[in-house]
Amino acid sequence: MAKKRQFKSKALQFAYERYVGEDPELAAAFEEELSAADIASQIYNLRKRAGLSQRQLAAKVGTTASVICRLEDSDYDGHSLSMLKRIAAALGRQVKILFVPAGRRRATA
Repeated sequence: MAKKRQFKSKALQFAYERYVGEDPELAAAFEEELSAADIASQIYNLRKRAGLSQRQLAAKVGTTASVICRLEDSDYDGHSLSMLKRIAAALGRQVKILFVPAGRRRATA
């Protein structure tokens, strides 16, 4: 059985326990959504710290602003490694992938 997710926020903890609970399929879907939201948030934060608009980052990456907009949307699940590498390079960063044991993800909220 996977370790139960723990949140700092009592409200988030309540919502997770109520709507996800012990259901492994819901827990997996929840983790997948968290992962997508994390990627979108990182792209957005790095772009903002670099002082770039979506259009400016798109020009540096060689794509369109609508692609950057989609990548910054937490509902988008089509992230390709090659696009993430291009964005990282344009922002002076590199992509690092970390494989961790299933069910042992650290709480981020």
